[in-house]
Amino acid sequence: MASLTEDPVLGISYIKEREEENEKGKTQVVKTEEVGQSERDMASATGNSIHRSGSRPQLDLSKAAIQGNFEERDPTILLPNQSDDLSHLALDIGGSLIKLVYFSRHEDQSIDDKRKKTLKERLGISNGNRRSYPILGGRLHFVKFETNKINECLDFIYSKQLHRGGMDARIWNPDAPTNENAVIKATGGGAYKFADLFKERLGVSLDKEDEMNCLVSGANFLLKAIRHEAFTHMEGHKEFVQIDQNELFPYLLVNIGSGVSMIKVDGDGKFQRISGTNVGGGTYWGLGRLLTKCKSFDELLELSQLGDNRTIDMLVGDIYGGMDYSKIGLSASTIASSFGKAISENKELEDYSPEDISLSLLRMISYNIGQINHLNALRFGLKRIFFGGFFIRGHAYTMDTISFAVQFWSKGDAQAMFLRHEGFLGALGAFMSYEKHGLDDLMVHHLVERFPMGAPYTGGKIHGPPLGDLNEKISWMEKFVRKGTEITAPVPMAPPGTTGLGGFEVPSSKGGTLRSDASALNIGVLHLVPTLEVFPLLADPKTYEPNTIDLSDHGELEYWFTVLSEHLPDLVDKAVASEGGTDDAKRRGDAFARAFSAHLARLMEEPAAYGKLGLANLLELREECLREFQFVDAYRSIKQRENEASLAVLADLLMELDSMTEETRLLTLIEGVLAANIFDWGSRACVDLYHKGTIIEIYRMSRNKMQRPWRVDDFDVFKERMLGSGDKKPRPHKRALLFVDNSGADVILGMLPLARELLRRGTEVVLVANSLPALNDVTAMELPEIVAEAAKHCDILRRAAEAGGLLVDAMVSTLDDSKGNSSSVPLMVVENGCGSPCIDLRQVSSELAAAAKEADLIILEGMGRALHTNFNARFKCDALKLAMVKNQRLAEKLIKGNIYNCVCRYEPLS
Repeated sequence: MASLTEDPVLGISYIKEREEENEKGKTQVVKTEEVGQSERDMASATGNSIHRSGSRPQLDLSKAAIQGNFEERDPTILLPNQSDDLSHLALDIGGSLIKLVYFSRHEDQSIDDKRKKTLKERLGISNGNRRSYPILGGRLHFVKFETNKINECLDFIYSKQLHRGGMDARIWNPDAPTNENAVIKATGGGAYKFADLFKERLGVSLDKEDEMNCLVSGANFLLKAIRHEAFTHMEGHKEFVQIDQNELFPYLLVNIGSGVSMIKVDGDGKFQRISGTNVGGGTYWGLGRLLTKCKSFDELLELSQLGDNRTIDMLVGDIYGGMDYSKIGLSASTIASSFGKAISENKELEDYSPEDISLSLLRMISYNIGQINHLNALRFGLKRIFFGGFFIRGHAYTMDTISFAVQFWSKGDAQAMFLRHEGFLGALGAFMSYEKHGLDDLMVHHLVERFPMGAPYTGGKIHGPPLGDLNEKISWMEKFVRKGTEITAPVPMAPPGTTGLGGFEVPSSKGGTLRSDASALNIGVLHLVPTLEVFPLLADPKTYEPNTIDLSDHGELEYWFTVLSEHLPDLVDKAVASEGGTDDAKRRGDAFARAFSAHLARLMEEPAAYGKLGLANLLELREECLREFQFVDAYRSIKQRENEASLAVLADLLMELDSMTEETRLLTLIEGVLAANIFDWGSRACVDLYHKGTIIEIYRMSRNKMQRPWRVDDFDVFKERMLGSGDKKPRPHKRALLFVDNSGADVILGMLPLARELLRRGTEVVLVANSLPALNDVTAMELPEIVAEAAKHCDILRRAAEAGGLLVDAMVSTLDDSKGNSSSVPLMVVENGCGSPCIDLRQVSSELAAAAKEADLIILEGMGRALHTNFNARFKCDALKLAMVKNQRLAEKLIKGNIYNCVCRYEPLS
C-alpha cells in the first residue's frame, strides 16, 4: 500500500493532460434513447459518455529537492518542473445550493527498497499497475453552500486555491504562472447565471456540463464505487444495501428538486428521462411558505416533526366510522384525501397548526412522488428505485413516506433506496466529466471513507469554523471542556455556514436537544487507493461479510461502546508515553480521548451515521482518530521491549521443538500459537495479566494451561492433512499465508516457529502483517528486522529469509557456512493494506493479492482477524483459524464458551 508513513490511507490523484480547444470536439458521443427532439439534440451536442485517453504525462523529477527542514519527518519534495495541469474542482450550482467536489493530493513517498524489489520479482508484481500514469495520493471532498451565499463559496475556493489546482499545487511549484484560461467544470442553472461572477472574482471560466448527464454519471460512480452508499429507510430504520455492480442496471433514478425527473438508467452513458412531475420540493416549499409563513425549507421540515396530519387529512376511518375498508385493503389510518377535512370544517387558516399543515403537505407530496415512481418502475419492469435531490436532504420522515408509498403501491415488489451522497450527484458527475481522470474504472475496493474530526456541534448546531489543523482541534476540545459543554458529535471538516452531514444547516431543536433526524448521515472524505484489491481467495466475494458481531442490536452496541470507553484511559497513557510524555503529547492525548468519545456518542445516537457499522469499523475509527492527533504508534516502546524479551528465549524454544517427534511437534506448535496469542493490549483481561508477571512467565503459564479438547478443536483434521495417516504422506502446501497478530511472544514464539515448520516441509511462507500500527499489532515494516534477528538462531529461517529477500540489508551471523541457499523455499513479508486490529478482505494490498494467487493455505491468527472478522469467511483453499478468546461476551456469543477458551478451526477446501 502506497505511502503509509503519515496519512491513514493515501491514494492517488489524477494527472490531466492539457487539451487544445479543438480536441474538445473529438469527445465520443453516445446518444440517449429517443426522448423527444430537444433531448436528442442535447444528447448529440454534449454526449452521455466521456472518451478516456490512455496517455498520461510522466512525473518530471528534474531538479527535485527537499523543501524546508531536512530533519522534518516526511518533508515536502519540491518538483519545480512538474506540470500542474490537474483537475481539482467541479461545481453543481442549483437554485438553492452550490455543491462542490474537490480533490486534494499527496505525493507518494513510498521507497522502492531492495526488499520490495525482491518481493515484487518473486510475486510477479510489475513496477506499474493497470494504469499507465503516475500514482500520487489524494482525497475527494464534499462541501455545500447556500446559493444566496455565493460570495462565501467564492472565498472558500480562493482560500484553498482550488481554481488554480489547489494549495498543494502551489507547494509543488509556487512560482508557476497563473493560468489565465483556467476552466472549471460546472453544472446546474447557476453555471450559466453566475458565469460572469466566477470570471470576475476568480478569473476562471465555467465549462458547462449537461445537468442530467452529470446526475446519472455521479449516481453510477457512487453505486459502483462506494460500498455502503445505498440504503433503505423504513419506519426510522436505515439498512444499507450492497449493490452488485454487475447487476446494477437497469434502475430508476429519481431526482427530486423543485420538480421531479425520473430517469431510466441502462448503463454508463445510457439513460432516458421517462417521466417527470411538477409536484416536487418547490411545491412543498412554496405552499408551505404561503400556508405557514416559514422562512426556510429547514424550518418547514422542523415543523413537520411536531405535526399531526389527522387534524387536516381525511382518513379512511373518517369515512367509515373508524373502521378499515378491509375489502380493498385500506386501513382506517390510510389518507383518503390530503387536506380533505378542511372542506368540511368551519375554520380559517390561522385555526390550523402550522406543524399539522407542514406534515400533511409533506405526506401529500411524498406519497404522490412515491406512487408516480412506482408506476413508472412498473411500466419498465424496474425493481430498484434510487431517490435523490434537494427535497430529501437526509430527512428521516421524508424518506419514510416515500418508502411507504413505494412499498404500498408495489405490494412489496419494488424498493425505494436512497444515497448518502445524494446531494452531490451532479457535482460528482461534473467532476468526472474532466477527461483522463481515470475515475471511470475505479471499483468499490479502491475507495476508503474516513471521518476526520471537524467542528463539533451541540444541540443540533455546528459550533465554530472548520478545524483545519491539529492545534485548532485541540483548542476546540479544551474550550468545550472549560465551558462544561459536552461535545455531542464530531462532523467532517466543513467551511462556516455549511455542514459535513450531507444536508443543510441543521435546524435548531426545541429545548436544545439533538433532534432524532437532525444528524442525518455523515459524509466523510473519500480516499482513493487504487492499490487495494479484493482478496482473490474469497470463496464468494459477493456474500462475504467480515464482521461477526451484529451491532444493529442495541444491547450489543452499548456493550462494545462500553468496552472501548473503558479501554480509552489506558490507550491514552500508552499514546502519551510513546511521545515521551511531553506536555504537547498530553494535550493531544486528552484531545484524542474527547474526539473519540464524541465519535462514540455520535454513533450511539445514530449507529448508521457513518454507514453500516461493524466492530471492525469501530476499531478502525479509533486507530484513525489516534493518527489524526499524530499518535503514529502508541505501543511502539512496549512492542520493542516485548520483541527483545521474546527473541531472547527463541533459540531455546526451537531446540525444544527440534527434539520432539513430528506429531508431538505439530501439536506443540499449535498450542504455542494459541498460548502466545494471550498477549493482546486490546483486551482488558490481558492488560490485567501483565501486572502479574513478565512476558515469559505469562507465556509459560498459558502454555501449561493448554488442555484439549479446545472449545473449537479441529486439530486432528489439520494434523491428518499435514502428516497423513499410516504410510500415506500428503503433499505439502505450495504456499501458506500467515496473517500474524501481535508483536512480542505472539509472533516470535507463536507464529514464527509455525512458519519454520511449514518451511521445513517445503512450503513457501508469506507473513501478512498490518500496513499501519494498531494497538500492539506487528507491522510489515517491523517484521523484516524481527525475522533477521530470529534468523541468527535458526538456519532454516536464515535460508528462507534470504530467498525471500528479507536479509538483503541485514548482517546475520549464521550457524554454519553452508551455501546453496537459492534452493530454499522463501519466507516473505507483505503488508495487508490496513491499519486496524481487524481485516476486511474486500480491501487488501495489491502485494497481498499477488501473493494469494499461488497460496493453498491460509492461517488467520488472533481475535481481530480470526474472530471479530472472518470467523465465518470461506475460502478457495484450506484455512486454519487460531485464536485465544480474551473477551467473555465474544466467547459467549461466538463459541458458546468462556474467556481464555481456544479456537482451532480448520476448514479444508474439500
